[in-house]
Amino acid sequence: MSFSLLAAAGAPNPLLPATAEIVVGFVAFGLLYMVMRRRVVPLFEKAFTARTEAIQGGIERAEKAQAEAAEALVQYTEQLSKAQAESQTIREEARVQGAAILEELRAKAQEEAARITATAHASIEAERQQAITSLRNEVGALAVELASKIVGEALDDQVRQSRVVDRFLDDLEKSKK
Repeated sequence: MSFSLLAAAGAPNPLLPATAEIVVGFVAFGLLYMVMRRRVVPLFEKAFTARTEAIQGGIERAEKAQAEAAEALVQYTEQLSKAQAESQTIREEARVQGAAILEELRAKAQEEAARITATAHASIEAERQQAITSLRNEVGALAVELASKIVGEALDDQVRQSRVVDRFLDDLEKSKK
């Protein structure tokens, strides 16, 4: 049979449910809707709220951690710049101290050289004076001996010898000038 024949015969339409089924379906749907609305939806909303709060808290914690990290970076940068400035100051102080030490050593070396030179000059002068005295004595003795031979008399008297030698050397020095 065809569909048009069934519809014409007044038979119920198999596609349309019976009215009692529609009413029972609406009542069951309403009851299911109410149970879902009162019991299940609040659980979902609570889970969504908890999840939203967790996400929001995570974002806030991440932002807080990021702010702390930025602050730590700023502090680290400041400490690094302070350390660099301090190391530069220490290097400069060391350079100045090194220069001062070198200058002090140079001054001490010059003082030591001057002292050694002065000591050498004093030693040379003492030796010169000693040599002059020794030469005077030798020249005096030679002069006395020569004078004794020339004059023919002995000049044994020490005072007389000293006078003769001194006069001879004074004459010699006057003749050099």
